[in-house]
Amino acid sequence: MPAEKTALIIGASRGLGLGLVQRLTEQNWKVTATVRDPFKADALRANPDVRIETLDIDENASVEVLLQKLKGEVFDVLFVNAGVLGAAHQSAAQSTAAELGQLFMTNAVAPIRLAEYLIEQIRPDTGVVAFMSSVLGSVACPDGDTLGLYKASKAALNSMTNTFVGKLPEPRPTVLSLHPGWVKTDMGGENAEIDVLTSTTGLVKQLTDYAGKGGHHFINYKGETIAW
Repeated sequence: MPAEKTALIIGASRGLGLGLVQRLTEQNWKVTATVRDPFKADALRANPDVRIETLDIDENASVEVLLQKLKGEVFDVLFVNAGVLGAAHQSAAQSTAAELGQLFMTNAVAPIRLAEYLIEQIRPDTGVVAFMSSVLGSVACPDGDTLGLYKASKAALNSMTNTFVGKLPEPRPTVLSLHPGWVKTDMGGENAEIDVLTSTTGLVKQLTDYAGKGGHHFINYKGETIAW
């Protein structure tokens, strides 16, 4: 009988994170899911295959508590989904240091920091470290002119992921920068092209298909390569 697969999903109380947990547990994975507010995790609590932990990815103390709770555990997948859209104005001219600090900390720096802490607990060779990126993080992408700061934060995540991969010791897990599509979530809005089920079904397929391949891949939920 094959060993039970394990995943750690960061940012899983709703939207794509919740969808990822649902798709994985449907395939009999054991999932540890983190949420910022444990009082908003009812959808996760209904699933017996999910362990819920509290995490504010921006806060050092919160990260340290999680690391202590996970000490000694090994995961087949680490998926860092946490992210924010940033200020509504999306304007460099109007931005405050606090707005930019939170945006780039949450979307770019904190995900890489957490992955650096946890990398030795990801199964080598067949493990996968995934970051929720966006096609808007591609410098070659002309779209999203009203989301300039968000685009920049995702480009920064991609760049930091590239550096993270280069420093990994052998044997290395596969690293994925994933674009989920334009999804009907609180961030994507009701006019988006696809629903959470479609996106997360595709994302989980990529986690499975790319396991053991190694390298760093910038792809969408269909497995199509995106230009950096």
